[in-house]
Amino acid sequence: MIEQLVDQVSSYASDIDGVIILVGWFCLVWFVLAEVVFFGFCFLFRRKQGKKALYVSGEQPHEKKWIFWPHIAVLVCDVFIIFAAVRVWVDVKQTLPPMEKEVRVTAQQWGWNFQHPGADGQLGEPDCVSNKSCDDIMTTDTLYIQEGIVYHYHLRSKDVMHDFSVPAFRLKQDAIPGRVITGWFQAEKTGNYMIQCAEMCGIGHGLMPARIAIEPKAQHAEWIQERPETKLAAARIKATRELAKANTKNSEEIR
Repeated sequence: MIEQLVDQVSSYASDIDGVIILVGWFCLVWFVLAEVVFFGFCFLFRRKQGKKALYVSGEQPHEKKWIFWPHIAVLVCDVFIIFAAVRVWVDVKQTLPPMEKEVRVTAQQWGWNFQHPGADGQLGEPDCVSNKSCDDIMTTDTLYIQEGIVYHYHLRSKDVMHDFSVPAFRLKQDAIPGRVITGWFQAEKTGNYMIQCAEMCGIGHGLMPARIAIEPKAQHAEWIQERPETKLAAARIKATRELAKANTKNSEEIR
Protein backbone atom coordinates (compact mmCIF):
# COMPACT_ATOMS: atom_id res chain seq x y z
CA MET A 1 0.00 0.00 0.00
CA ILE A 2 2.56 2.60 1.15
CA GLU A 3 5.20 1.21 -1.21
CA GLN A 4 3.04 2.33 -4.14
CA LEU A 5 3.71 5.92 -3.07
CA VAL A 6 7.25 5.61 -1.64
CA ASP A 7 9.58 2.75 -2.61
CA GLN A 8 10.54 0.19 0.01
CA VAL A 9 14.30 -0.08 -0.37
CA SER A 10 15.75 -1.11 3.00
CA SER A 11 15.40 -4.49 4.68
CA TYR A 12 13.26 -3.03 7.49
CA ALA A 13 11.09 -0.65 5.43
CA SER A 14 8.21 -3.16 5.20
CA ASP A 15 8.25 -3.68 8.99
CA ILE A 16 7.91 0.05 9.64
CA ASP A 17 5.17 0.31 7.01
CA GLY A 18 3.39 -2.55 8.75
CA VAL A 19 3.14 -0.55 11.98
CA ILE A 20 1.87 2.51 10.09
CA ILE A 21 -0.75 0.42 8.27
CA LEU A 22 -1.84 -1.22 11.55
CA VAL A 23 -2.39 2.19 13.13
CA GLY A 24 -4.23 3.35 10.01
CA TRP A 25 -6.64 0.40 10.02
CA PHE A 26 -7.44 0.82 13.71
CA CYS A 27 -8.11 4.53 13.16
CA LEU A 28 -10.30 3.78 10.16
CA VAL A 29 -12.36 1.19 12.03
CA TRP A 30 -12.96 3.47 14.99
CA PHE A 31 -13.70 6.43 12.74
CA VAL A 32 -16.38 4.47 10.86
CA LEU A 33 -17.91 3.12 14.09
CA ALA A 34 -17.96 6.56 15.71
CA GLU A 35 -19.62 8.16 12.69
CA VAL A 36 -22.20 5.38 12.40
CA VAL A 37 -23.13 5.79 16.07
CA PHE A 38 -23.11 9.57 15.85
CA PHE A 39 -25.38 9.84 12.80
CA GLY A 40 -27.51 6.95 14.07
CA PHE A 41 -28.19 8.80 17.29
CA CYS A 42 -28.87 12.00 15.36
CA PHE A 43 -31.57 10.14 13.42
CA LEU A 44 -33.04 8.13 16.31
CA PHE A 45 -33.18 11.00 18.78
CA ARG A 46 -34.08 13.79 16.43
CA ARG A 47 -36.69 16.32 17.48
CA LYS A 48 -40.21 14.89 17.38
CA GLN A 49 -43.50 16.76 17.59
CA GLY A 50 -45.08 16.50 21.03
CA LYS A 51 -42.14 14.68 22.62
CA LYS A 52 -40.00 16.49 25.17
CA ALA A 53 -36.24 15.96 25.17
CA LEU A 54 -34.71 14.19 28.17
CA TYR A 55 -31.77 15.47 30.18
CA VAL A 56 -29.04 12.82 30.24
CA SER A 57 -26.39 13.22 32.95
CA GLY A 58 -24.22 10.29 31.80
CA GLU A 59 -23.94 8.97 35.36
CA GLN A 60 -26.24 5.96 35.08
CA PRO A 61 -24.65 2.53 34.41
CA HIS A 62 -26.55 2.04 31.15
CA GLU A 63 -25.30 5.48 30.03
CA LYS A 64 -21.70 4.93 31.08
CA LYS A 65 -21.38 1.77 29.00
CA TRP A 66 -21.22 3.88 25.84
CA ILE A 67 -17.92 5.28 27.13
CA PHE A 68 -16.58 2.41 29.23
CA TRP A 69 -16.63 -0.42 26.70
CA PRO A 70 -15.28 1.57 23.73
CA HIS A 71 -12.56 2.83 26.07
CA ILE A 72 -11.56 -0.74 26.94
CA ALA A 73 -11.61 -1.70 23.25
CA VAL A 74 -9.35 1.23 22.34
CA LEU A 75 -6.90 0.21 25.08
CA VAL A 76 -6.79 -3.32 23.64
CA CYS A 77 -5.99 -1.84 20.23
CA ASP A 78 -3.27 0.27 21.85
CA VAL A 79 -1.67 -2.87 23.28
CA PHE A 80 -1.39 -4.38 19.79
CA ILE A 81 0.09 -1.12 18.43
CA ILE A 82 2.61 -0.82 21.27
CA PHE A 83 3.69 -4.45 20.88
CA ALA A 84 4.22 -4.06 17.12
CA ALA A 85 5.99 -0.69 17.48
CA VAL A 86 8.35 -1.85 20.24
CA ARG A 87 9.31 -4.96 18.26
CA VAL A 88 10.22 -2.88 15.21
CA TRP A 89 11.98 -0.23 17.36
CA VAL A 90 14.19 -2.87 18.97
CA ASP A 91 15.07 -4.43 15.60
CA VAL A 92 15.82 -1.13 13.86
CA LYS A 93 17.14 1.19 16.59
CA GLN A 94 18.50 -0.96 19.39
CA THR A 95 19.94 -3.97 17.58
CA LEU A 96 23.02 -3.61 15.38
CA PRO A 97 23.46 -6.61 13.07
CA PRO A 98 27.04 -7.61 12.21
CA MET A 99 28.69 -4.95 10.07
CA GLU A 100 29.92 -5.64 6.55
CA LYS A 101 30.85 -2.05 5.65
CA GLU A 102 30.60 1.34 7.32
CA VAL A 103 30.29 4.96 6.25
CA ARG A 104 30.46 8.33 7.97
CA VAL A 105 27.71 10.88 7.45
CA THR A 106 28.39 14.51 8.40
CA ALA A 107 25.68 17.16 8.31
CA GLN A 108 26.37 20.88 8.26
CA GLN A 109 24.67 24.10 7.23
CA TRP A 110 23.68 23.33 4.54
CA GLY A 111 24.87 20.11 2.98
CA TRP A 112 25.96 16.52 3.52
CA ASN A 113 29.47 15.04 3.48
CA PHE A 114 30.05 11.31 3.20
CA GLN A 115 33.16 9.25 3.93
CA HIS A 116 33.32 5.82 2.26
CA PRO A 117 35.90 3.07 2.78
CA GLY A 118 38.40 2.81 -0.04
CA ALA A 119 39.88 -0.28 -1.67
CA ASP A 120 41.02 -1.67 1.71
CA GLY A 121 37.38 -1.79 2.88
CA GLN A 122 38.19 0.01 6.12
CA LEU A 123 37.38 3.54 7.25
CA GLY A 124 40.28 5.70 8.33
CA GLU A 125 40.21 8.61 10.73
CA PRO A 126 37.50 11.28 10.38
CA ASP A 127 40.21 13.76 9.23
CA CYS A 128 41.11 11.48 6.35
CA VAL A 129 41.61 14.47 4.04
CA SER A 130 44.78 15.43 5.93
CA ASN A 131 45.99 11.84 6.28
CA LYS A 132 48.21 11.03 3.31
CA SER A 133 48.09 7.27 3.94
CA CYS A 134 44.28 7.12 3.88
CA ASP A 135 42.40 5.85 0.83
CA ASP A 136 38.92 6.75 2.06
CA ILE A 137 36.61 8.32 -0.50
CA MET A 138 35.02 11.65 0.33
CA THR A 139 31.88 12.85 -1.48
CA THR A 140 29.46 15.72 -1.08
CA ASP A 141 25.68 15.31 -1.32
CA THR A 142 25.86 11.76 -2.75
CA LEU A 143 26.28 8.60 -0.68
CA TYR A 144 27.42 5.55 -2.68
CA ILE A 145 26.66 2.13 -1.22
CA GLN A 146 26.53 -1.48 -2.35
CA GLU A 147 23.30 -3.40 -2.64
CA GLY A 148 22.55 -6.28 -0.30
CA ILE A 149 25.06 -5.77 2.52
CA VAL A 150 24.73 -4.38 6.04
CA TYR A 151 26.15 -0.90 6.55
CA HIS A 152 26.80 0.81 9.84
CA TYR A 153 26.62 4.59 9.54
CA HIS A 154 28.24 7.02 11.97
CA LEU A 155 26.25 10.24 11.98
CA ARG A 156 27.43 13.60 13.32
CA SER A 157 26.74 17.30 12.91
CA LYS A 158 29.31 20.06 12.58
CA ASP A 159 27.10 22.89 13.78
CA VAL A 160 23.38 22.66 14.67
CA MET A 161 20.87 19.83 14.93
CA HIS A 162 20.06 18.17 11.60
CA ASP A 163 18.14 15.02 10.73
CA PHE A 164 19.36 12.28 8.39
CA SER A 165 16.20 11.15 6.60
CA VAL A 166 16.01 8.58 3.78
CA PRO A 167 12.28 8.09 3.04
CA ALA A 168 12.85 5.03 0.83
CA PHE A 169 14.67 3.35 3.74
CA ARG A 170 12.08 4.55 6.31
CA LEU A 171 15.16 5.89 8.09
CA LYS A 172 15.08 9.07 10.17
CA GLN A 173 17.78 9.89 12.71
CA ASP A 174 18.67 13.18 14.39
CA ALA A 175 22.26 14.41 14.03
CA ILE A 176 23.19 16.05 17.33
CA PRO A 177 26.24 18.35 17.69
CA GLY A 178 28.92 16.80 19.89
CA ARG A 179 27.66 13.24 19.44
CA VAL A 180 28.38 10.42 17.00
CA ILE A 181 25.29 8.28 16.49
CA THR A 182 25.64 4.81 15.00
CA GLY A 183 22.84 3.08 13.11
CA TRP A 184 22.46 0.61 10.28
CA PHE A 185 20.70 -0.13 7.03
CA GLN A 186 20.71 -2.73 4.28
CA ALA A 187 19.61 -1.69 0.80
CA GLU A 188 17.73 -4.31 -1.20
CA LYS A 189 17.23 -2.40 -4.48
CA THR A 190 19.55 -0.52 -6.78
CA GLY A 191 18.85 3.01 -7.91
CA ASN A 192 19.03 6.61 -6.74
CA TYR A 193 16.93 7.80 -3.83
CA MET A 194 16.46 11.03 -1.93
CA ILE A 195 18.20 12.07 1.28
CA GLN A 196 16.77 15.04 3.13
CA CYS A 197 17.22 16.98 6.33
CA ALA A 198 14.05 16.58 8.38
CA GLU A 199 14.98 19.08 11.10
CA MET A 200 14.70 22.86 10.79
CA CYS A 201 18.37 23.85 10.76
CA GLY A 202 18.38 27.43 9.50
CA ILE A 203 17.58 29.56 6.51
CA GLY A 204 19.07 27.04 4.05
CA HIS A 205 17.23 24.03 5.49
CA GLY A 206 15.21 23.49 2.33
CA LEU A 207 18.31 23.70 0.15
CA MET A 208 20.28 20.72 1.48
CA PRO A 209 18.90 17.69 -0.35
CA ALA A 210 21.21 14.82 -1.24
CA ARG A 211 20.89 11.39 -2.80
CA ILE A 212 21.90 7.84 -2.06
CA ALA A 213 23.18 5.79 -5.00
CA ILE A 214 22.74 2.04 -4.51
CA GLU A 215 24.90 -0.03 -6.85
CA PRO A 216 25.41 -3.74 -7.61
CA LYS A 217 28.61 -5.26 -6.22
CA ALA A 218 30.58 -5.16 -9.48
CA GLN A 219 29.57 -1.59 -10.29
CA HIS A 220 30.36 -0.40 -6.77
CA ALA A 221 33.79 -2.07 -6.87
CA GLU A 222 34.48 -0.40 -10.21
CA TRP A 223 33.42 2.97 -8.78
CA ILE A 224 35.92 2.53 -5.92
CA GLN A 225 38.76 1.59 -8.28
CA GLU A 226 38.11 4.57 -10.56
CA ARG A 227 38.12 7.14 -7.76
CA PRO A 228 41.18 9.44 -7.65
CA GLU A 229 41.61 8.69 -3.91
CA THR A 230 42.08 4.99 -4.71
CA LYS A 231 44.57 5.65 -7.49
CA LEU A 232 46.52 8.10 -5.35
CA ALA A 233 46.64 5.67 -2.41
CA ALA A 234 47.83 2.88 -4.74
CA ALA A 235 50.56 5.16 -6.13
CA ARG A 236 51.67 6.05 -2.59
CA ILE A 237 51.82 2.39 -1.59
CA LYS A 238 53.82 1.55 -4.71
CA ALA A 239 56.23 4.41 -4.08
CA THR A 240 56.66 3.37 -0.44
CA ARG A 241 57.43 -0.22 -1.44
CA GLU A 242 59.92 0.89 -4.07
CA LEU A 243 61.62 3.19 -1.57
CA ALA A 244 61.80 0.39 1.01
CA LYS A 245 63.21 -1.95 -1.64
CA ALA A 246 65.82 0.63 -2.66
CA ASN A 247 66.83 1.22 0.98
CA THR A 248 67.21 -2.52 1.51
CA LYS A 249 69.38 -2.81 -1.59
CA ASN A 250 71.57 0.11 -0.51
CA SER A 251 72.01 -1.45 2.94
CA GLU A 252 73.12 -4.74 1.38
CA GLU A 253 75.63 -2.93 -0.88
CA ILE A 254 77.11 -1.07 2.08
CA ARG A 255 77.59 -4.32 3.94
